[in-house]
Amino acid sequence: MHFEIGAEAVDSPGAQSIINAAQDELDRRYGLDDTDQGHLHDEDMVPPRGAFIVARCEGHLAGGVAVRSIGLKEHHYGEIKRLWVRPDLRRSGVAALMMGAIEDTSRQLGLVQLYLETGSLQPEAHAFYLKTGWQRVDAFPDGAWSYPQGLKFTKVL
Repeated sequence: MHFEIGAEAVDSPGAQSIINAAQDELDRRYGLDDTDQGHLHDEDMVPPRGAFIVARCEGHLAGGVAVRSIGLKEHHYGEIKRLWVRPDLRRSGVAALMMGAIEDTSRQLGLVQLYLETGSLQPEAHAFYLKTGWQRVDAFPDGAWSYPQGLKFTKVL
């Protein structure tokens, strides 16, 4: 299976479809939750503060992932957001390809350490992050929003 992976504007139809699909899946797993509304904005995922990566397979959307700057600017921290893969393409390797691309993009943006979080109802994500070199941490950096009950990870670039 061949995937085309590249940066796409967060307001593009492809990126918006990925964001909506990811949110729909989170809503189905965890129920509707308004507690984080307002902490993530499309402009957070636009260079130089962030980026959005989209994967396509034979021209069709396969998945996406974003990064945004978090915490104090001088620390050069970023947060991975909205990693999502189309259900029929899970375990195809596309998530690892997208994460590699977003890590490269993060370095180009000047970020030196990344954070992400997932929930207890996403054991496949938890296993994936551990398998790909992410380390569990107890908290995000000061000034960065996170769910109190979220499983938090970090990776030094």
